[in-house]
Amino acid sequence: MEKLFQFNNELDFVGKVVYVDTTKLTLDVKPKELKLARVGRLIAVSISSSVEEWAIAIVERVIKNPSSEQLNTVTKDEDSEESDPLTAESILEHISNIVTINIIATYKSKKGTENNYFSKSIQEIPDIDAEAFSIEGENLERFMGLLSLKSKSDVSLDIGKYSLSEKARAQLNGDKFFQRHAAILGSTGAGKSWTVASILEKASQLPTTKLIALDLHGEYKPLKFAKQLRIAGPDDLETDDDNILFLPYWLLNLEEMQAMFIDRSEFSAHNQVSIFQKQVGEEKLKQLKANGKKQIINSFTIDSPVPYDLNSVISEISRLDNEYIQGSKSKKQGPYFGKFSRLLTRIELKTSDKRYGFMFQYPDKMDEYDAMTRIIKQLIDFAGDKSGIKVIDFSEVPSDVLPIIIGLIARILYNIQFWTEEKERHPLALICDEAHMYLPKKDESNPNEKRALESFEKVAKEGRKYGVSLVVVSQRPSDVSETILSQCNNIMSLRLSNKQDQNTVKSFMSDNLTVFTDILPTLDIGETIILGDAVLLPSRIMLDKPSVDNRPLSSTIDFWSEWNNKEKKTDFDKAVENYRKQSRK
Repeated sequence: MEKLFQFNNELDFVGKVVYVDTTKLTLDVKPKELKLARVGRLIAVSISSSVEEWAIAIVERVIKNPSSEQLNTVTKDEDSEESDPLTAESILEHISNIVTINIIATYKSKKGTENNYFSKSIQEIPDIDAEAFSIEGENLERFMGLLSLKSKSDVSLDIGKYSLSEKARAQLNGDKFFQRHAAILGSTGAGKSWTVASILEKASQLPTTKLIALDLHGEYKPLKFAKQLRIAGPDDLETDDDNILFLPYWLLNLEEMQAMFIDRSEFSAHNQVSIFQKQVGEEKLKQLKANGKKQIINSFTIDSPVPYDLNSVISEISRLDNEYIQGSKSKKQGPYFGKFSRLLTRIELKTSDKRYGFMFQYPDKMDEYDAMTRIIKQLIDFAGDKSGIKVIDFSEVPSDVLPIIIGLIARILYNIQFWTEEKERHPLALICDEAHMYLPKKDESNPNEKRALESFEKVAKEGRKYGVSLVVVSQRPSDVSETILSQCNNIMSLRLSNKQDQNTVKSFMSDNLTVFTDILPTLDIGETIILGDAVLLPSRIMLDKPSVDNRPLSSTIDFWSEWNNKEKKTDFDKAVENYRKQSRK
């Protein structure tokens, strides 16, 4: 069997190991070999001479001995007819330059078999005086080709080219990428949306994909292969369209309803909670009894997604707010008199506002007991859908309830997967775009965001067991919930210029991989560092762009170029009307 590495001692030799510290090695490098030890390049260090066994490392730091420069200036004695050719060269041969490398993987060739052993676990460390070689040229191409070959199978996800060797395609393990959650991180303009669109496009080519992208700004509307859904806006309330999503208030659990209506800082908040909970529970029981669902009544809870009449709840709370009771001599104010006035005002404002119409002003058919099945089918029934990709546009959802609504969808999808018979369960992945807007750190979140966090944290911790995966996408990883990010076993980091964001990514890396964080601010647009279970080796990859017909609306506007063109004619009347009705339709 041909060896993977065929090093030339004259051209590829870097130096010898002089210091060993767990996963870090220090090499003694002579001046003429120093050019081979460039930061970020791969180095192979011999572990065993009896079999082909190497520690694969990346160059972290190069320190040149200052005396080298001085000795390079040694010249021949002008007064001497002959100079000793060993005067400078012999001394330079004994000068040490320090190169620090981090071991990131191990490669071992098994005798008599084509199955080579490649592992990210570091089982053996090279000895002192072990020889180190730079992985360049044909050796690099064969090595990168090996990584791709090991990944090639029915579960491979081809995403681009290795930056170190463009002749080799970069492959991820598609199973491990989704089943163990992933994060796509990068500053504005680094190429996150294109990365998401490219992954969606590749996933759409599989026979039975189930993948839902949560689109906050309508960026993924141009994706022709995806089925486009939209949360109903003010102009859609009379629309009977299967692509328009209504999410009735009765889908919300008690905590979500309280976050919408009840101000916890009010003195009477505890009364509001108890009465609201009591009335909602009674109304749901009425609906179950009316539909003859006796078997459900026994296991019914206040959070069960059962349709109920909110107007009846409001009417009863209003009665209590204005109630007079008979005293010993005359009528007096009831125990809840005037305690619900602000609550009723908040409910009235929300339920009459057309921006919240998708919850409170939906078609009558959504009040039926079987309406939830229709909603679930809109979300995750891909029968007849060739691509298996759905994009949900949240761009017209008011920002104050956006976290609740996104959390509601995540909770519903998780619960449906949980309660589906195992033999009928088909895996489903959620692309959480702009995650920092609704999945912030707990100490920075408001009540609405806390409800979304609870839903997504449950998916992050338990979803893989029931076939629900998250792909978290954010330009500010330092603002995203640490609990959720810590569950992402695959990190795809594009360029990050903010130090806090870099440190967040660094905190999820083992000590021998932190060298990659130093590279983050220098990455090109569309270039990424990939770490995690889905890759055999932490890699720097230039990602594929989505096809021309499937590129998101995320390209940065060229200000100077636009200012050089003719001024565009703007219909300000239309813009004002759109602003007033909160819709571009």
